[in-house]
Amino acid sequence: MSNYKVLIVDDEQDILNIIERFFNRKKLFEIEICNNPVVALDIIKQGGINVVLTDIMMPQMNGVDLLKEIVNYDKNIKVIMMTAFSTLDKILECEKIGATDYVTKPFISLKDVENKVLDALGI
Repeated sequence: MSNYKVLIVDDEQDILNIIERFFNRKKLFEIEICNNPVVALDIIKQGGINVVLTDIMMPQMNGVDLLKEIVNYDKNIKVIMMTAFSTLDKILECEKIGATDYVTKPFISLKDVENKVLDALGI
């Protein structure tokens, strides 16, 4: 198990389970999942998170607001946005705020998601 820790935030439990199972097979990094962005922020503030993979559309707090909170808290945490709505303006807004990258849902492949996380970690 590596020293890297990735937090996945999505209000859809099925998405969390699929990504977690895929990543845990390879054990390239430690995975934590959370279905509530407000709780995710508490997890981030406990420390040790290197990359956050977050959905944009969530009921408790949207991913853009979560991104803003993360960037204000620690600019070293890489944030990859997941969106089913690949509208250019939303993606550009996230990049301006400080998002590292983005993936569209449904995923082309989980390998693509993994590659984006590895790129964000620089490994």
